[in-house]
Amino acid sequence: MTAKILIAEDDPNIRLGLVATLESEGYGVTAAGDGAQALKLFPQEKFDLVILDVMMPKASGYEVCRALRAQGARVPILFLTAKGEEIDKVVGLKIGADDYVTKPFGVHELLARVEALLRRSRTTAAEPGGAAAALPPVFRMGAAEIDRRKFTATVAGRTSDLTARELRLAEVLAAHPGEVLTRDALLNAVWGVGYFGTTRTLDQHVAQLRKKVEAVPDEPRTILTVHGVGYRLDA
Repeated sequence: MTAKILIAEDDPNIRLGLVATLESEGYGVTAAGDGAQALKLFPQEKFDLVILDVMMPKASGYEVCRALRAQGARVPILFLTAKGEEIDKVVGLKIGADDYVTKPFGVHELLARVEALLRRSRTTAAEPGGAAAALPPVFRMGAAEIDRRKFTATVAGRTSDLTARELRLAEVLAAHPGEVLTRDALLNAVWGVGYFGTTRTLDQHVAQLRKKVEAVPDEPRTILTVHGVGYRLDA
């Protein structure tokens, strides 16, 4: 089945180039010229991937990503950004993006990342984290209560919103209580086997998740670090 991709890019030359490149690879492509148009187009089809330029009029890529994740959309999201600062990449990952490509980028790099994201989304259920599907809609994680329907974590009367990646990470850990999960295993289960990033991305997400599920984030008692290996959910 042909994968359907939604592109939001305000530069017409880059937009046309992306459409031509992806269509030449057999993908079905729908293009938007700004973030607001992308949000209108998204519900009209079942897209397999969304590509967002970060800096767009009417609604930025960040705003579109936040809106899609707030709706519960788990479609892979790839950011296109001209910014090289690490903080911008971290912000994108924190709000629910799956990967990013920095402009100017090569066609081969873009296609490789698109293919990896699509492959990852298709094989999630078969990965080590597939057992998370058996979790109930609301489950316990140490002292925290995780609501999969609302994307929230509540601990000590404090409720925090979870990003799609944070929820996925919580699900995978909760599906393997007491087990030491290596960083590579967690990356494969949460980001997919084709992920191009480093374990630093995982560590950043664990740090953010701890702030939301630990009673005292600086003294974690739920998500424990196994130095040199990975993480373990205290059973």
